[in-house]
Amino acid sequence: MTLYRMARKLHLRGVPVLPAVLRKAIHFLHGSYIPAEAEIGEGTQLGYGGMGIVIHKDARIGRHCLISHQVTIGGRSGLKDLPVIGDYVRIGAGAKILGNIHIGDFAVIGANAVVVRDVAPGAVVGGIPAKEIRRDPDPLAAYEREMGLRPPVRRPEAVPSVPPSASSAAR
Repeated sequence: MTLYRMARKLHLRGVPVLPAVLRKAIHFLHGSYIPAEAEIGEGTQLGYGGMGIVIHKDARIGRHCLISHQVTIGGRSGLKDLPVIGDYVRIGAGAKILGNIHIGDFAVIGANAVVVRDVAPGAVVGGIPAKEIRRDPDPLAAYEREMGLRPPVRRPEAVPSVPPSASSAAR
């Protein structure tokens, strides 16, 4: 990820050749294709040094994701748009995320799953094609339990209820 981050900064500043050199270095060292044009959020980690990962240049990946080795994130023939992956998503080894889809926050993609449809936030999917196995009612608590980490996000604040006298006055 260090080489990608350097290439991304250079690409955003308009430097023409160095991002391509760094992409080739990533390919040579890890056998991965991670272009500087791809948007990858802060804190995202690549498992096993990112070996064999292929990311399309127009894909968007959220913050603090975990992407295992041999993962492909790209398009499908005939479709223009590419995957958008939310924050805190965990993607298992060998998974393929293809086409114009959205992966919700805190989702878990199983190993070797082929995802061609949207995935709800907090859902666990697996299989070919990927199907929802379960959905956590509190994805933040499940993330904390499984990863042993507390992500730096806030729980939604409770909305105070309207007093009965105010609701009857509005009628």
